Amino acid sequence: MERATYVYVLRLAARLHAESSWTDDDRAAVGRHFQYLSHATDRGQVLLAGRTSEPFDRTFGLVIFDAQSESAAREFMHSDPAVVAGVMTATLHPYSIALQRK
Repeated sequence: MERATYVYVLRLAARLHAESSWTDDDRAAVGRHFQYLSHATDRGQVLLAGRTSEPFDRTFGLVIFDAQSESAAREFMHSDPAVVAGVMTATLHPYSIALQRK
């Protein structure tokens, strides 16, 4: 089966828009989120992951990745530790790469 490309958009939970409201558990979840995506990048599943450099109430992250199906893509997104912990919300979108820098 051919893999398809997806993107999920991450946004911080509203309760975390002020840096002073972050707990140690929230920070640990973000660390696990980074490791999760790092391992998926090493396996070749994640093509790109990052976030905008804006204040917490405006920032968002993108994860562009391959999956066997939409259900597999949803499972990957919902297994992201930051999503599991409620630190971030995520929405999934099918994605087509039209241009890519060499």
